[in-house]
Amino acid sequence: MQNSALSARFHALHGMAISLGQLAMGYFTNRASLGISMKGDQDWLTKADGAVEAAFRAMIASAFPEDSVMGEEAGGEDAANLWIIDPIDGTANFAHGDPLWCVSIGFVHKGKPKLGVIHAPAMGETYLAQVGKGASLNGAPIKAAATTDIRRASIEAGWSPRRPTSAYLGLVERLFAQGASVKRGASGAMGLAYVAAGRTDAYLETHINSWDVAAGLVIASEAGAVLNDFCSGNWLMEGNPILCVAPGLAEIIEQESGISL
Repeated sequence: MQNSALSARFHALHGMAISLGQLAMGYFTNRASLGISMKGDQDWLTKADGAVEAAFRAMIASAFPEDSVMGEEAGGEDAANLWIIDPIDGTANFAHGDPLWCVSIGFVHKGKPKLGVIHAPAMGETYLAQVGKGASLNGAPIKAAATTDIRRASIEAGWSPRRPTSAYLGLVERLFAQGASVKRGASGAMGLAYVAAGRTDAYLETHINSWDVAAGLVIASEAGAVLNDFCSGNWLMEGNPILCVAPGLAEIIEQESGISL
């Protein structure tokens, strides 16, 4: 893809995210409109999820009709120019009135993530990145933390129902045993954004979907975080483990998590 074509998509990305965030906030501030349902245990769905994804698909059809879209709600297929959206990442938080949720959009060209935006409207934050151009939060450059001592580390361990609960608890126990502080925020996209901004020293999850991380892969990488090769195998359709970590902790977190960097 020529630089001009990628730049055109990058410049459109911020405005699209802001518009979609406003749409989502309309539901978030009017809880009677949420229409909450469940896709499975702790797998939440609201009317906002479908509305935001549908609006995004219309935006791409109008602005970049040659591109394809993959979304959590309506699916999609691999393509040379592929937009990947999680319309509401952190839906459980969203449904409970917790502001830790976001609209997450990544752009992938020939299987390689190139652009990412994570917009958290209830928190007034927008993380944005283009490969080779650095990452920003509300327009200011961001960088992964310089932490080197795990005893001072704040680590987020995401939970997936696709893996045994005992394995998750074992992982958390190992991290605590090393002296880390361990938390769970329930939004994988925001987990990656927090590592990029230096607020958290690592985010890891033994299985996560492509739409949860497509944007965050670019943002965290451009902020200097170390990541595993998430884009391997059939990552678009099946997902993979994710490890995103401040450089000074990469070796020990890789060892304790069992996720290879």
